[in-house]
Amino acid sequence: MTEFTACSFPSEDLLPHGAKLDYFEQRQYLIDGKLITWDGELNKVISPILIQTSTGLEQKTIGSTPLLTSKEALQALDAAHRAYDQGHGKWPLLSVSKRIEHVERFLDRMKEKRSIIVTLLMWEIGKSLKDSEKEFDRTIDYIVDTIKSLKELDRNSSKLIQDQNIMGQVRRVPIGVALCMGPFNYPLNETFTTLFPALLMGNTVVFKPAKYGVLLIHPLLEAFRDCFPPGVINIIYGSGRQTVGALMESGKIDVFAFIGKSKGANELKKLHPKPHRLKAILGLDAKNPAIVLPDADLEVTINECITGTLSFNGQRCTALKILFVHKNIVDVFIKKLSEAIGKLKCGMPWDDGVSITPLGEPDKSEYLKSLVEDAVSKGAKVMNENGGTINNSFFYPAVLYPVNETMRIFSEEQFGPIIPILSYENDNEPIQYVVNSNFGQQLSLFGKDSKNLSRFIDAFSNQVGRININSQCQRGPDSFPFNGRKDSAEGTLSVSDALRVFSIRALVATKDTKENQEIVSNILRNRESAFLSTDYIF
Repeated sequence: MTEFTACSFPSEDLLPHGAKLDYFEQRQYLIDGKLITWDGELNKVISPILIQTSTGLEQKTIGSTPLLTSKEALQALDAAHRAYDQGHGKWPLLSVSKRIEHVERFLDRMKEKRSIIVTLLMWEIGKSLKDSEKEFDRTIDYIVDTIKSLKELDRNSSKLIQDQNIMGQVRRVPIGVALCMGPFNYPLNETFTTLFPALLMGNTVVFKPAKYGVLLIHPLLEAFRDCFPPGVINIIYGSGRQTVGALMESGKIDVFAFIGKSKGANELKKLHPKPHRLKAILGLDAKNPAIVLPDADLEVTINECITGTLSFNGQRCTALKILFVHKNIVDVFIKKLSEAIGKLKCGMPWDDGVSITPLGEPDKSEYLKSLVEDAVSKGAKVMNENGGTINNSFFYPAVLYPVNETMRIFSEEQFGPIIPILSYENDNEPIQYVVNSNFGQQLSLFGKDSKNLSRFIDAFSNQVGRININSQCQRGPDSFPFNGRKDSAEGTLSVSDALRVFSIRALVATKDTKENQEIVSNILRNRESAFLSTDYIF
C-alpha cells in the first residue's frame, strides 16, 4: 500500500489539542444592528475530514447555519437602504477619519478570533494550518494597508484645484448599497478584500458568506454588530437562489462584488432590472497557463510550477492550470515534476509540512476523476505514480500528458490537483491558446533569453492582466493591480484600486471670484461641510 492510500483519517481522541473543534450550531444572522435568532431550517456544515469510529469512517458534521429565505434577505436589503438613505445616512456622510475608526475597532476585535477562525478554515475547507494562518494574517494586513491607502487618497483630495478661472475640489464618494459575496477557497481574505473597501468608502453592505467556509464568520458577528452603526453591514445565510436572486431582482443593489464562476455572475446580473445602474466588481474563472521555454532553469521552473499548480490542492483562481513545455525538454520536465510531486506530504491540515489535504467541495474527487478518465480515453497518460488515486476526500495529483484540444481538461478549469501538459515546438501554439481562450487572468513564462521572453510579453500584454516571468501566477503583493480580461474578471482590485471601484468622483466647483473665495473660505474655516474640507488625516 502506498503512503498516499495509507493516509489515515484521525479518530476524535487522537486529534491534537489545537485541532479540536466543538460543534457550531449557528442560528444568528445580522440585520440592522441586531443579531436575530433563526428558529427555522438549518443547513448542515460537513467537513471534508472524515473521523475514524468503531464502525468505520464517518463524515464529520461540524456545525449548521440558518437557511434563510427571500423574506430575510429583503429585510437585510431594506436595512442597508435605510442606513444609506440615498446618500444622506449617517455612514455615507461620516468623515473618512471616523469611518476608519470604526474599521480599526473591528480589526482589534477580529484579531482576538484568530485561533478559532484558523481552526474553522482547516476543518471546513481542508486548508493547511500554515495556509489558514497566512490567510488570516494577510487579511488583517490587507485591511491595514487599505486604511493607509485611503488616508493617502483623502490627503490628495483635501486640496483645492484652480484652473481656467474655476476652483473646485474633487473627492470620492460612495455608490450606494453593495452586495458582497466571496469564494470558498479564500472565504475570509477574498471576501474582505471587497467588503472593507466598500465600507470604508461609505457604502452600506449586504454580505452573504461563501457556500463553504461559512462558519468562520460566526465568531465575528458580534464584532460586526458592535463596531458599525445599524444597517451598515448586514449578514445573511442560506441558499443563493432564495436570497441573492431576490436581492438582485429588487433592483436596489447598486454594487455587486462577487468572486466565483462567470456563469453564476452572468445569471445574477441578468436578474437586475436596471443593469446599467449596477456596478460589478467580479473575480471569475481562470485557466492560467505556464509556458516553459527550452532554456528555462528547470530547478526554478519545477519549484514554481509545483507551488503554482498544487498550492492548496490547486484550488486557487491564480493557480497554473495548464503547462506548455517545449518539446526539447518535456521528457525531463515531466520526470522532474513527477519526482517533486512524489516528495509532497499528504495528511490532515494540521500536520507539519503537509501539502496534499482533503478537498473542501463534496464530490470534487469524482469530478476530477472524470476529467482524468476523459483525457486518458483520448490519448493522454497519467505520468506520475499514484496520479489520480482517490482516498475518500483526498485526490492525489495527476500529471496528464500529452494533452490535446479534444480533452475537457484542455479548456475546462479543473480547480484542483490535475496538471495537464502539452509539448510545443512552434511559439505560436501557446500564443494561439491564450488568444483563443475564454479566460485572461494571468500566465507565467519560464526562460532566460530576454529577446524570446520579450516576444511573448508583447504577444500576451493585451490578452491577460498579469505576466509573470520565472514565477508562478499570484495575486500579491496587494499593492499590485489584480484583474483580468474576457471571462476572468470585471474591475480591478488592489489596496488602492478597490477604494476607487467602490466609489465615484464628485466635484464642487465655482468661479474663482473674490465673493466665491470668501464663501468657500467660510465653509472650510468653520468646518460647515463634510465634503468640502481641507482637513488632513494623519
